[in-house]
Amino acid sequence: MAKRLTSIILIAMILGVITGFIANQWIGADKDQAKDVAGYFHLLADIFLHLIKMIIAPLVFATLVSGIANMGDSAALGRIGGRALLWFITASLISLSLGLIFVNFFEPGVGLNLVQSGADAGVDTKALNFRDFVLHVFPTSMVDAMATNAILQIVVFSLFIGVGLTAIGERGKPILAVVESLVELMLQVTSYVMKVAPFAVFGAIASVVTVQGLGVLITFGQLIGEFYLALLTLWIILGFAGFLVLGRRVFTLARYVREPLLIAYSTASSEAAYPKLLEQLDRFGVPRRISSFVLPLGYSFNLDGSMMYASFATIFIAQAYNIHLPLATQITILLVLMITSKGIAAVPRASLVVVAATLAQFNLPVEGVAFILAIDQFLDMGRTATNVVGNAIATSVVTKWEGMLEVEEPEYVERPHAPSHTAAGGAAGLDLAPDMVRDERKG
Repeated sequence: MAKRLTSIILIAMILGVITGFIANQWIGADKDQAKDVAGYFHLLADIFLHLIKMIIAPLVFATLVSGIANMGDSAALGRIGGRALLWFITASLISLSLGLIFVNFFEPGVGLNLVQSGADAGVDTKALNFRDFVLHVFPTSMVDAMATNAILQIVVFSLFIGVGLTAIGERGKPILAVVESLVELMLQVTSYVMKVAPFAVFGAIASVVTVQGLGVLITFGQLIGEFYLALLTLWIILGFAGFLVLGRRVFTLARYVREPLLIAYSTASSEAAYPKLLEQLDRFGVPRRISSFVLPLGYSFNLDGSMMYASFATIFIAQAYNIHLPLATQITILLVLMITSKGIAAVPRASLVVVAATLAQFNLPVEGVAFILAIDQFLDMGRTATNVVGNAIATSVVTKWEGMLEVEEPEYVERPHAPSHTAAGGAAGLDLAPDMVRDERKG
């Protein structure tokens, strides 16, 4: 079943490229018409993303409260959070450093000889402010946090609710039962929403190619290729780090996360992949009480691909304008990004905002952001997929450190020769595997 969905998503991506290319060739040079047609293609992706936004807040709230309440140990919660932050900080430094290393090695901006004109980059750099970000973490209203899908605010509120339920003991059991039922309900709704994913993938890809055409990949091919090579290197490093902790099971993890990875890549949305990633980590053997806590934190503090992009793009723009940055300045930029990148998840067009704000802070041409807007969609797809990989490995590693990683659950096992009256499989002759049984660890 999982393999079939993966294949359908891949087919949808290919059909999206073909359809977008045909539409681009048919429309020709009329950019306005191309944007109109692309808008209808992207309607499929927009519907899917709206459905994801519909379920993301109650899903995060319910799974996190349930997980904390069932953990029953505040000390364990602090220990898990500390280990998660240790991994996040280390991964952040590696991501940012790799971005600096690769952009200095390949020098993709050298030779472009852009001239600063003082034009508006089209990005609001005031949207990023570390003080405001820290204040934004703490909600003034849970209703507002749920309505705006402010993940960090939902995490903070859920922490209080989960710990409070643990503190009041038996009196909180009825509320916990409702929350656990909400978890099952939202997972069922998620399974319905995921059926729309292939259509969203098709629409997102077709929309981009309709407007940009395949020529944009050739024009900016060197920059895209070098950035993706940097991302691939990061994947290898993260995979190796995961192998040191998880052993050969890291390869099994890679197999489980392929669907959320494809969803994230094609839609360029980490949110779109969250429900499926949570489900796949369940099947891999990560207890819900850990994944529901570590994963939302990772979506704000462990966006490895976005951080690499921030350092890569900042130095690239300096190169394009023939601005030499000493090593000491580049290291300072890295340290600044180490802090400011933690607000990425709270800002629309987040990575571009971080880059623009960093450029402004170091008196670099902010207008350079406009130069990479043409291919930002393709860069965004890669960095979003990397965010999913990084968070999947981080959650699994923290679980292993806690000694709570369980044996993964097998998928449906088809038994074509089984009798048609088999109780487990019914008329379909299927042997229902344990992954369809909700055990206590997922509550």
